[in-house]
Amino acid sequence: TVVVELTSEQDLFFHYTHSLTAAEYVAYAESQKLRAAFHEYPTVLIRMCNDCLREPNTFLAVLVQDAAARSARLDFIQNYEYKLVELLSCHFVTTDEKRRNAHVEHRYRAARAQSALLAQRLDAINHLIKIKSPSLLLQLQQQQLHQQQTKSPKKRIGF
Repeated sequence: TVVVELTSEQDLFFHYTHSLTAAEYVAYAESQKLRAAFHEYPTVLIRMCNDCLREPNTFLAVLVQDAAARSARLDFIQNYEYKLVELLSCHFVTTDEKRRNAHVEHRYRAARAQSALLAQRLDAINHLIKIKSPSLLLQLQQQQLHQQQTKSPKKRIGF
């Protein structure tokens, strides 16, 4: 089985899945006029995605969602100067809630781990600056405090 998942950096709950078994691939390949064997299908998808990234003016990937956002179609299109040619179309369905939640949890944990690593690096740099130049650390801390005060909304009580 070949499984492709579509996600979004901006929307944690955007999660679609394209799944194809070897038996389903026969009819799919015929309808798409694919000459590649089933074991070559992942390579074809990767090549098309890479073409879209390398040459965005020539190769396009267009995601078309249905009105209820329960399914979507990803079309790979080649842009000739005189016409657009659809190379491949993949059908996606929304991922089940259990798998989507597992994905969200994984991304949340990864973000927390990265945040902890950055905090650790910042502490190490602060420690190094404290040893090498305490006055610089004091100046940086005062600057940071001033920036935080100007960013936070001030509450005004008016009559």
